[in-house]
Amino acid sequence: MENQIIHDKAAKKFVLKVNDGGEAFIDYQEKDGVLHLVYSEVPEVYRGKGIGKELVLKTFDLLTKEGYKAKAVCGYVNAVRQRSEDWKDIIE
Repeated sequence: MENQIIHDKAAKKFVLKVNDGGEAFIDYQEKDGVLHLVYSEVPEVYRGKGIGKELVLKTFDLLTKEGYKAKAVCGYVNAVRQRSEDWKDIIE
């Protein structure tokens, strides 16, 4: 089973539900209709396993599907964004 991304609008975060029951997330703040991706967290047990990158890419994909524009404030989110031109239309 694939890890699932969920947009928790009430908590203002994107949550990656990892198959073993763990979670990684990106917090955001909404300003003028733009989601500012301010903080990402991947539990230490998942670090170095590609979970952080998967979290960011699946968040970007969900943002696209839901029609949002976003700004990468978090340094890690911004680093992943800069590695690909795919997201330039929706992520500042």
